[in-house]
Amino acid sequence: MSVKGNKRKQIIQVVQYLDDRLRELDEEKEELKKYQQLDRQRKSLEYTIYDKELHDAKLQLAKIDEDRYRVSEKSATMYNSVSDAHEKCKELDKLLKELSKEAQILSREKEAVEKQKKEAIKKRAKLELDYKDYDDKIRGNNRAKEDAVLQLELLDREILESNADLARVKKLHDSQIREEEHLTRGIMEREKQLSILYQKQGRATQFASKADRDRWLQKEIKDYEQVLSSNLVQEKKLRDEIEQLNKEIRAQDDYIKGRKDDAAKLESLISGYRQSYSQYKVERDKLHDERKTLWARESEQAAEIERLKSDVLKAEKSLDHATAGVINIVFLLFASYDSFFPNFLILKSKSAIILLILLDSWLSQDIRRGLNSVRRICDQHGIGGVYGPVIELLECDEKYFTAVEVTAGNSLFHVVVENDDISTKIIGHLNAQKGGRVTFVPLNRVKAPHVTYPQSSDVIPLLKKLNFLEKYRAAFGQVFAKTVICRDLDVASRVARADGLDCITLEGDQVNKKGGMTGGFYDYRRSKLKFMSTIRQNMKSVKTKEDELNKIREELQHILWRKFLFAFINWAYLIICLYFCSVSVCLNDIRFTL
Repeated sequence: MSVKGNKRKQIIQVVQYLDDRLRELDEEKEELKKYQQLDRQRKSLEYTIYDKELHDAKLQLAKIDEDRYRVSEKSATMYNSVSDAHEKCKELDKLLKELSKEAQILSREKEAVEKQKKEAIKKRAKLELDYKDYDDKIRGNNRAKEDAVLQLELLDREILESNADLARVKKLHDSQIREEEHLTRGIMEREKQLSILYQKQGRATQFASKADRDRWLQKEIKDYEQVLSSNLVQEKKLRDEIEQLNKEIRAQDDYIKGRKDDAAKLESLISGYRQSYSQYKVERDKLHDERKTLWARESEQAAEIERLKSDVLKAEKSLDHATAGVINIVFLLFASYDSFFPNFLILKSKSAIILLILLDSWLSQDIRRGLNSVRRICDQHGIGGVYGPVIELLECDEKYFTAVEVTAGNSLFHVVVENDDISTKIIGHLNAQKGGRVTFVPLNRVKAPHVTYPQSSDVIPLLKKLNFLEKYRAAFGQVFAKTVICRDLDVASRVARADGLDCITLEGDQVNKKGGMTGGFYDYRRSKLKFMSTIRQNMKSVKTKEDELNKIREELQHILWRKFLFAFINWAYLIICLYFCSVSVCLNDIRFTL
């Protein structure tokens, strides 16, 4: 009984415990219901809060995207404006150079005009002084003329009076002269009669007899006969001399006539030469002005050639400094290093950046030094078959510059040669001279790959947009044949996956056939093809300007030759004038002699 009582007590205790526990469970159940209700309210509130925050975040994200789009557009606009400003700055620099050149030309013209103005002022002052002198002379001459007119009137009156007196005196003088002549003739007749009488008287007293007189007469007759014979001989000689002189006179007359004809011809020639001389003077003045113009053009062309050469040097330096290095690629890897290796911060240290800059500079200098060494070696050793770097052998539209540069990279500076023997020879010289490193493309070794391009309007083979000689097709095919230009990155990704080609957009974003993508900002102002295009255009302009300069110099030489011809004509004109003067003097001497 005691055992049963104990069990009963235990059962009662257990039942009481269960009742207490049930009451606790009921209380906990009520609390759980309240908790679940509150939890549902909490979750609903949290969902409401999260939904509101999500909505706000979406709005902020949309706003941020919109702001980013606006900033991107603004950045693109600013970049375009900066590019336009840079181009405008170049145009303004070019315009400034042209204006400065025009200013120099105008200053030279101004100096010439001022010089002419000074000369004109001097001439004007001289003419004014001459005018004053001539005016004074004219007034003096007018006064002298008036005095001379008065004196002339007085002289006319005196002449009339003198003529009347002269007429009276002349009549008297004529009568006296006639009377004098009559008396003179009478005196001469009487003197003649007197001399005859004296002769008769002398002969009668001279001879003692008739025989003496006859002997004297015979002697006189012989003397007179001898004199007569000598006179006849002398007369004959004189007649011969007269005949000879007449012949000489006729010859001299003919000579004088011929010389007169020659003089007339020379006078006509001289008149023609005078006209030609005046025409030549006018033409000489024209040539002088033309020479001044050509000198101005020559200086202008020389200045333009120097400017173009300086632009070529600047473009070559810019091209040298635009040679691609590795620093840009490494800096692009910084973000990926931060993502995969957060603790790998050594690349961001100053020393690492300096080392990368030095490495980039060393690589670009090595390429430049190698290309310069190749040119020097070819010139020194006369090596042919070297066609030059790829960048110098291609031409394309300006909108493809970025795509071509990004695709080719440093391959733009690979040197195309005819065969591998030439490249081996040049590499030997480079090693001997320590002239840098160069990559050669022997045309006898490379082969252009055969590529099947997709037929789509959104895809263009890059090789078809390049202009080059057909013999370089293998070299260009090796670099550009497996690359196509796509409209955008979506098309590029699809073509790269489907056709296994390297794709690129006009902005320079690349999609590799293995899946890699490269993109971002590309500074068009540092475009190597643009620099090469500038060099090529400026070299063509330099050649054109040099040809024009040579033509101008030839024209100047022609003008100098014509001026020499005009000087020779002037000397010939002077010689002809002197000759004509000497002929005139000879004719006057002959007339005086005759």
